Amino acid sequence: MVAPNGARLGKADHPALPVTIAEIVACAAACWHAGAGGIHAHVRDADGQHVLDVGLYRELLAELALVVPEMAVQITTEAVGRYSPLQQRHLVETVRPAMVSVALREIIAEPDEACTTRFFSFCAEASIAVQHILYTAAEVDALAGLIARGVVPKSNLQILHVLGRYSAGQVSGPDDLDRPLARQTAVHLSADWAVCAFGKAETLCLLQALRAGGKVRVGFENNILHPDGTIARDNADRVRSMIQSAQAEGLPL
Repeated sequence: MVAPNGARLGKADHPALPVTIAEIVACAAACWHAGAGGIHAHVRDADGQHVLDVGLYRELLAELALVVPEMAVQITTEAVGRYSPLQQRHLVETVRPAMVSVALREIIAEPDEACTTRFFSFCAEASIAVQHILYTAAEVDALAGLIARGVVPKSNLQILHVLGRYSAGQVSGPDDLDRPLARQTAVHLSADWAVCAFGKAETLCLLQALRAGGKVRVGFENNILHPDGTIARDNADRVRSMIQSAQAEGLPL
């Protein structure tokens, strides 16, 4: 999966980072041809700011269905400190995407757990594939607890382990995956899991995930550098580089 833009970076960070609907669609097509099977998509407003906008997401999904109909499309509910669980739930319940990523720490900020339970039940009934975004090993335990209480369905469980953060000097490494995977095994979470990683060690982290049987998310949301430290031309360039690195080790994608 390619994550081409995220919520925070812009053209000043890399001129090829897609912001408009047209740019995101063109990027998706290029990444599909480069070998990406799916896209994790954020939409931006006229000022280039991340928004949870129903109309923009509907427009993006319609355009992607026309240009890359076979590509899996996942939208995001990322709050960026601005959106409430209510607004996140409203986006998903209104757009009804095939796939959505939900940060566990954000959605459970809703004080009424019954609202969270109803939301995840709605997603299951609507056949919306929810990928639970986890930032720490402790959040693996938190997810297991929610499943045990019936808040989160245990069937068709999807997880994304995030290695690193948006912070100055942040360097994620392959060993960062050890603790969350150990907890996932310890609490018996059977899941379709993947990894994304911030910084120039992105490729090394993703290779470690592939070795452990996971899937990978690559792209400018988390990193614009190749393993040798050179700046990627665009997202498709990062996709190709990741695939080449995996193939060099004989790792399946």
